[in-house]
Amino acid sequence: MFCYCWEPSMDSFNGCNKNMNNLVLSFAPKFTRLQTLILRQDKKPQLEDNAVQSIANFCRDLQVLDLSKSFKLTDRSLYALAHGCPNLTRLNISGCSAFSDIALEYLAGFCPKLKVLNLCGCVGAASDRALQAIGRYCSELQCLNLGWCEEVGDVGVMSLAYGCPDLRTVDLCGCLQITDDSVVALANRCPHLRSLGLYYCQNITDKAMYSLAQSLVKNKPAARWESRKSRNDEEGLKTLNISQCTALTPSAVQAVCDSFPSLHTCSGRHSLIMSGCLNLTSVHCACAVQAHRTAAAFPHSLN
Repeated sequence: MFCYCWEPSMDSFNGCNKNMNNLVLSFAPKFTRLQTLILRQDKKPQLEDNAVQSIANFCRDLQVLDLSKSFKLTDRSLYALAHGCPNLTRLNISGCSAFSDIALEYLAGFCPKLKVLNLCGCVGAASDRALQAIGRYCSELQCLNLGWCEEVGDVGVMSLAYGCPDLRTVDLCGCLQITDDSVVALANRCPHLRSLGLYYCQNITDKAMYSLAQSLVKNKPAARWESRKSRNDEEGLKTLNISQCTALTPSAVQAVCDSFPSLHTCSGRHSLIMSGCLNLTSVHCACAVQAHRTAAAFPHSLN
């Protein structure tokens, strides 16, 4: 049977009493060529470990798996995936609060091809210990969501920065323990970083901002600078969320904004997000400044 992608709709399977767990147990042995499987639990969670074990046993070509909000799953599921699905490149286990960092560490050792990993809300699994393992084994990682993983600290993030140099998107929103050291490591070691979420990371100071502002030059050898100049919009940060980072000053944030033309504060293009930072109202991107100058120069043109 050839089936490369499956996203079941529970409304379509009345014969299974609308139970996703039974559905997966029934179909997994038949979908042995499955590569993408979306099992996010938006309503009442039904998925259990035995279903994930069945997936791991029969769907060994699986590359993309979404188990988000599967609150019933335990470490048994991660151990099964580690042994049965070594080709995983994208894994979403956001909201799976029962997983431990030991199990996540184990999974990382068997899934070195991971490129996208969503651990948002995985408070028990996302620890410095687990992140050290991810940095050690998953060198191809590009996107990582650690939102609201309160056990994450600088040791874990720095391990990621050193072990996963191709990181492009990192969400650290709500990681209350991290400091400037984490951001400095990402700025210096991850030249392809395009999106960084630091919402409510209140230990972040101007040091982190200046490190980001200087990273574009640091990460581009002088000999290649001129040839890449015309592609400047493609380089560096495109999205930065520093909402509720109340220790930051306007000069430091403006330096970041000036360094990355893709960061916008202007209406309709907000990619530099500063909600809750009332002291940063003077920070503006280049096009917002230009629009203000134009309006001032031709005050009646818009009437």
